[in-house]
Amino acid sequence: MGLLRGRRGLEGTKYRMREQLFSIGDDFWIENDDGDRAFKVDGKALRLRKTLVLEDTAGTELFTVQEKKLHVRDTMEIERGGQRVATIQKALISPLRDRFSIEVEGGDDMDAKGNVVDHEYKIERDGNNIAEVSKRWFRVRDTYGIEIAPGQDDALILAVTVCIDQMTRVGG
Repeated sequence: MGLLRGRRGLEGTKYRMREQLFSIGDDFWIENDDGDRAFKVDGKALRLRKTLVLEDTAGTELFTVQEKKLHVRDTMEIERGGQRVATIQKALISPLRDRFSIEVEGGDDMDAKGNVVDHEYKIERDGNNIAEVSKRWFRVRDTYGIEIAPGQDDALILAVTVCIDQMTRVGG
């Protein structure tokens, strides 16, 4: 039973996530459209900063997500093998819609725009929609979907989504 059947979207890979009603130290799985586990997010405990690790199903570390302290704007970084891959920052001014800038090292930057708190937003690169996040695809209250356009780095887009989710958590 596919999560996005019957809707026209990016025609890409689809994943489902639960809203992160967890604290650092908890783990959770990102599932594919068929309900199979695709990626694990490991909440690392006993660290000074919020740290999450995105792993494949075999437990191989793909990306590390860390909160960056002492910034004017909320900032998180995504690293691979100790090297920064992307920096996510919340926009200073966003009256009705949220906006996050995603600076990608050695690649094209991205933006996330929409109602991020309610999990209804798009991720764009060069004005092109490369991923869409929505709760409307589910009847289950605490679940949302991520559809990623073909040809993208799914793990990186999912890591960005995890960052944005962490940055918008109340008290987070």
